[in-house]
Amino acid sequence: MLTWENCISRDRGGRKSTSKGDRSQFQVDYDRLIFSSPFRRLQNKTQVFPLPGKVFVHNRLTHSLEVASVGRSLGNISGIHLAENYKDSFSPESLDFYKYDLANVISAACLAHDIGNPAFGHSGEEAICSYFKAHAAEPIGGQSLQSYFQEKEWSDLIHFEGNANSLHILTQNLKGRLPGGFWMTNTTLASIAKYPCESLGRNKKFLHRKKFGFFQSEIEIFQNIAESTHMIQDSADPLIYQRHPFVFLVEAADDICYRIIDLEDAHRLGILSTSQVAALFFNLLKCNPEADLDKIKQRFDRIGDNNEQMAYLRALSISFLIQLAATVFIQNEADIINGKQNSALIDCADEKTLKALEAIDEISFQKIYKHPSVVELEIAGYHVLTGLLELFVPALLKQEKMLNDKNLLRLIPDQFMMHAASENPYQRVLCGIDYVSGMTDIYAVELYKKIKGISIGLS
Repeated sequence: MLTWENCISRDRGGRKSTSKGDRSQFQVDYDRLIFSSPFRRLQNKTQVFPLPGKVFVHNRLTHSLEVASVGRSLGNISGIHLAENYKDSFSPESLDFYKYDLANVISAACLAHDIGNPAFGHSGEEAICSYFKAHAAEPIGGQSLQSYFQEKEWSDLIHFEGNANSLHILTQNLKGRLPGGFWMTNTTLASIAKYPCESLGRNKKFLHRKKFGFFQSEIEIFQNIAESTHMIQDSADPLIYQRHPFVFLVEAADDICYRIIDLEDAHRLGILSTSQVAALFFNLLKCNPEADLDKIKQRFDRIGDNNEQMAYLRALSISFLIQLAATVFIQNEADIINGKQNSALIDCADEKTLKALEAIDEISFQKIYKHPSVVELEIAGYHVLTGLLELFVPALLKQEKMLNDKNLLRLIPDQFMMHAASENPYQRVLCGIDYVSGMTDIYAVELYKKIKGISIGLS
């Protein structure tokens, strides 16, 4: 049975944690992520708009930092509530966790939530999926591409998912590195898993199965995470779990940030006018019964800079949505801990707030996500990543190595080649996917141009 006490685990990769330092185990998780190379590379990965440009817009790194800030507030509010509500039944250790460390868990999980996303936003994910779908029948080394893989392995590849790749990055063994990946606590890893099922368990009717959360290469690792945090199992084959309760707070932080921040970026770029964005924000703030709209309007009018006006409304909007999400979490805590919550926290808002958010979603889809600059980048990124996979995947699969194949494999950094000599084709191909999916936008474009002969450094 899952409870608010046994859903916490300080174990790291099957090992009991014995650290007694000045930082809690969950603060260690946060710090490890902040100082990691995969996290730093998010600086040059697209959030929505092309990078770099004359106007600063959010990249994956700044987005993740802001999500972590919102997540910390959600964790703090929710943790204090749970500590107060269960103060007579919680152990002293559990009370301390909810008072002081739930905020650290949520903020760490928020930092890591996009760490598995490839370059060029969601088009990068689609490029990886599409490569395998489009080349399924292509002969490689005397057999078709698809025939190299078992059904579950092939499903992972044709439905490549950044969420599953995040767990892969955080737990994989890299050549020349210490084993165990980041050695994150199982609580933090469980909090990242929005879709705790394998790829064959996907079903859009259920929130926790809309996508998938772990590759076949991490199935035993995830089983250990689920066991140590007492996650509720739905099915053994395909392997499916209910969400860990903390996932809802991580998801809410992400939902809040991308909805609000994308508007602010679009305003800075001149895609949306000050009046358009202000109207959307004021429409949302009207839903907050505690907001003094006359006072907000007066202060808004006194701000002379349009960007600062948007920053002011953005801050108020995020604060309102944090309180809303935390309230929904508290109101639905029984369903959440029992695995019966099938809606995101923000989606449980009142009808008036939902309509205000739907208005934001509609203009974001029409004016932001379909803006020519965004579409052009997605198309270009799609072709770049597909082109790289067309070279690296066959080279990794072929048994006899031609000179060109050998040269291609020499380009893959040694750290990613842990399983390059494996007899399992799935493990070999993951070496190439690890390399390509970890690339920044700029690096991917430069490498693509060089190995395609578009730019070879000759003057």
